[in-house]
Amino acid sequence: MSNKGITPRSENYSQWYLDIIERADLAENSAVRGCMVIKPYGYAIWENIQKNMGEMIKRSGVKNAYFPLFIPKSFLSREASHVKGFAKECAIVTHYRLKENSTGDGVEVDEKSKLEEELIVRPTSETIMYDTFSKWITSWRDLPLKINQWANIVRWEKRTRPFLRTAEFLWQEGHTVHSTHEEAEKEVLDRLNMYVTFAREYLAMHTYYGKKSESEKFAGALNTYGVEAMMQDGKALQFGTSHDLGQNFSKVFNIQFADKEGNMQNPWQTSWGTSTRMLGALIMSHSDDNVLVLPPKIAPIKVVVIPIFNDQNKEKVLAFCEEMRIKLLEGIEDVEIDTRDFVSAGFKFNEWEKKGVPIRIEVGERDINASSCVVVRRDSNEKLTVGLTELRERVGVLLEDIQESLLKKSEQNLISKTHRIESYDEFKKHFEENEGFLVAGWCESKECEDSIKYETKATTRCLTVEGEGKNGHCVYCGKDARDEWIWAKSY
Repeated sequence: MSNKGITPRSENYSQWYLDIIERADLAENSAVRGCMVIKPYGYAIWENIQKNMGEMIKRSGVKNAYFPLFIPKSFLSREASHVKGFAKECAIVTHYRLKENSTGDGVEVDEKSKLEEELIVRPTSETIMYDTFSKWITSWRDLPLKINQWANIVRWEKRTRPFLRTAEFLWQEGHTVHSTHEEAEKEVLDRLNMYVTFAREYLAMHTYYGKKSESEKFAGALNTYGVEAMMQDGKALQFGTSHDLGQNFSKVFNIQFADKEGNMQNPWQTSWGTSTRMLGALIMSHSDDNVLVLPPKIAPIKVVVIPIFNDQNKEKVLAFCEEMRIKLLEGIEDVEIDTRDFVSAGFKFNEWEKKGVPIRIEVGERDINASSCVVVRRDSNEKLTVGLTELRERVGVLLEDIQESLLKKSEQNLISKTHRIESYDEFKKHFEENEGFLVAGWCESKECEDSIKYETKATTRCLTVEGEGKNGHCVYCGKDARDEWIWAKSY
C-alpha cells in the first residue's frame, strides 16, 4: 500500500490529519474563511451517522422538527449567561438588501435596508425554540415535549480545522421539556449514555464520560455532561454533550404549564447535541499512515469488489462480479463493484484503501476458475484466500471482527494513555513530556483550574462516576478534594 503524500503521524500529527482529509476525499476548504465543503464521500459518512443515531433518537420518543436559522438579537439578551457564552462567536445580519454599486460593475449594501432589529445567525437554537415552546405548552398534558433538529450552526471561530472547529458546521440538537426536575435529570443522563453507546457500537470508540466543571459547562445550564474520546496523539476530543438547563430558560421565555391541580409552573428543560466533530474523531481514532480506516458500521461502502481483467476476459469477469454481489454476497450491505476500465487494478487497490473501505475483494479469471477470491482487511492489511461457497459467511464474520478489533484498539489506547498522579510536579512533567489523560484530585476552585490551564494547557475534561467520592487532595493547592477528575490537553 502506498502512503505517498501522507505525513507520518510521528512526524507531524496535525499535518497527517489534514493529509487524511485530502487523500480520502472527505472535505476541502471553501471560498469562505473558516468554512469547508464536505465532499460526497465525507458527507456519506455523516449521513450514516444521521441515519443510525436518528433511529436511536426516534426510538426514545423524540420527534424531528426544524427552526429558523435567524434569531432576533433580543432573544439572546434574555438569558445573560447564555448570551455571554456565545457573544464573541456570533455572526450578525444587519441589512436585507443589496443594490448595484455606483460604477455598475458590482453590488453593495443598500443602507436603506437596515433591519429594525439585528438577526443572529444560529450559534445554537435554545432561544428561538423556547420562544415557540412557550406557545406550544399550556398544560401538563403537553409534557414531556421532546424535539430534535438536524441543522447547521455558525460560530465565528478565529482558528479553524476541518471537522474539528469551523465557522459553520452541521449538528444534531435535542431539546426536551419536563414537568419535574427528576424527569429532566434522567433525560440528561439517558442522552449522555446514548452518545456513549453510539460511540462504542458504531464508531468503535471507547470513551470517558461524566460531569463537566463549572467553567466548562454550557452557558445557561445548571450542569453539563460530556463524552471524551482519546485520539491517537493523546489529546482529548469532546464530541457529545448533554445539558441540564433547570428552569433558567423556561422562566425568561415564559414557558408555563398548568399542573394537575391547576397551578401554573415553569417546566424543567434539557438540551443535548453532537456534530460533524464526530468525523474528526473517527479520523484521528482509527486511521494510520496509509490514510483512512473506518469501522464497518459507519462506512458508506463496507465491501468493494475489484474485478481484475483484460480486453479478452473483461465481460466474463465483470459478469461474475455482479453475480457475486447479488448471490454470493447476498445480505451484505453497501457493496460496490469498481468497473472502471481506464485505471489499473493497483490504482483501484490504493484508492479504496485510502478511503478506508473495511474489506476489499479481488477477483480475476484465475480466481473464478479456482472458485475462490482474495479478501483483504483494511484495518490489518491481512490477505485471505476464501472459497466462493463460504464467501458470504466469511465476509460477515470479518466485518464484525474489524468492528470489534477497532473498538478494542481504541480501548487499549485509552487505558494505556490514562495515568493517576499525586503531585503537581508529576502533573506538569507528564504534560511536558507526554499527552494523554491524567486522573487527579481537584478542590473545584476556579483559581486552581485556571492556574493549571495556564501553566500546562491541560483542562478538566469530566468527572466520571468512578471519580466521584474519591476523597483526596487537590493536585494544585493541596487542599481537600472530594473527587478525582479527568484532565487532558484537548482539541
